[in-house]
Amino acid sequence: MPVTMPEPLSSLHAEIVACHQCPRLVAWRQEVASTKRRAYREWDYWGRPVPGFGDPDARLLLVGLAPGAHGANRTGRAFTGDGSGNFLYAALYRTGFANQPTSDHRDDGLHLLDCFITMPLRCVPPQNRPVADELNTCRPYMAQEIALLPRVQVLLCLGGVAFEQTLRTLRGMGMEIPRMKFSHGAQYEIEGSAGDADPLAGRWKRLSVLCCYHPSLQNTNTGRLTPDMLDRVLNEARLLLT
Repeated sequence: MPVTMPEPLSSLHAEIVACHQCPRLVAWRQEVASTKRRAYREWDYWGRPVPGFGDPDARLLLVGLAPGAHGANRTGRAFTGDGSGNFLYAALYRTGFANQPTSDHRDDGLHLLDCFITMPLRCVPPQNRPVADELNTCRPYMAQEIALLPRVQVLLCLGGVAFEQTLRTLRGMGMEIPRMKFSHGAQYEIEGSAGDADPLAGRWKRLSVLCCYHPSLQNTNTGRLTPDMLDRVLNEARLLLT
């Protein structure tokens, strides 16, 4: 059965999908959706911001980077329909965080188990390179998503940009973040009280932060990130769940 999102999370996702705040990203996501890739010329591309996806009761939060031009920007679901997603969802299935190893389209029956996926940027950026202003504009969406996932204990950051943006997001929520450096397999513990200025985030939270190379084709095709390496990080994340 499809997962029903709680109303606050559903409303946030509707707000994300309707966002037009970054002109460069709006123009590019629509251009990609219009020109398409030859292999997907029969597809009706999503061509909008991509909301988070997964189990609203999740204890594990995966942090990606941005939608792929012909992946999530086509399908409307994070890590769905491209090589990165194929690599990631197969690993989530092997480690018990997904009910199936493939991710073709939004209605393919995939469900995440005790896991949710978010991104610091919701629109596909040209050349896969967001600029600072775009990340700053989009960051509140990620903060609100984290605040609306009350059981999250572990944040697994896929890549250095995801790691940096996760720390910036948590600082913006009022958490004191010690000095951290991205490296594959690194693990950090943080705790603190989110500020009262944001009622969504006004609670104590203790979180573990894990680092993993992003499952991009550049990393997986070169062996920088192997299935075994990703499995080890996901299994470590499971050991941290209480």
